[in-house]
Amino acid sequence: MTYNIPNQSQEPQKPIANSPNPEIDDPPITHNQSNILTGESLVDLRKYDRSKFDRGKPGWLILLWWFVQAIAFPLTPHPFNGIRRGLLRLFGAKIGRGAIVRPTARFTYPWKIEIGDYSWIGDDVVLYSLDRIAIGKHCVISQKSYLCTGTHDTQDPAFGLITASVTINNGVWIAADCFIGPGVEIGANALIGARSSVFENMPGGFICSGTPCRPRYRREVNKSS
Repeated sequence: MTYNIPNQSQEPQKPIANSPNPEIDDPPITHNQSNILTGESLVDLRKYDRSKFDRGKPGWLILLWWFVQAIAFPLTPHPFNGIRRGLLRLFGAKIGRGAIVRPTARFTYPWKIEIGDYSWIGDDVVLYSLDRIAIGKHCVISQKSYLCTGTHDTQDPAFGLITASVTINNGVWIAADCFIGPGVEIGANALIGARSSVFENMPGGFICSGTPCRPRYRREVNKSS
């Protein structure tokens, strides 16, 4: 068996800028004259202003909620949905009877959220509630799905914030790892296929999927005997 032995006489490779190796003294990439990150930015984030955005509650209460969510939610045992429902209600959310909320679900501003009776909010679901999020009865929001009510003005050099509500009507199933964008309404009993991205309203009673999401065919449920 033979081995390739490096030639010690070869000149060592030039180290990478910004390396954590303390022996490397190359200047940072941002100061490197050969920086290839070129092009003039269309936005100036120094001008970003969200002073007109209403979070709905005073800052101290928002910080208290974030603390409760970071500590209390993960520590509650998996089947103790009643405790999590109670915490959400305490902070202004409207939560229906028998709703299931997993410990790793995240709610930005609970006072802007409504969840109907017997609906399920799965693990690692994010309800980014800069605006109102309304979820009907008997809905399933599966794990890692993201309901987003905020975006930015693509034509504004100050990257202005835009918010719009999300509405999930009764009987909807949003399968795993879906993205639901601002302003979207999903009709009753629709099914959104796994990993779909929804940027416009979806009709009720259809199975919808894809990126961007599109209605595919009617959803049919077997009648109970």
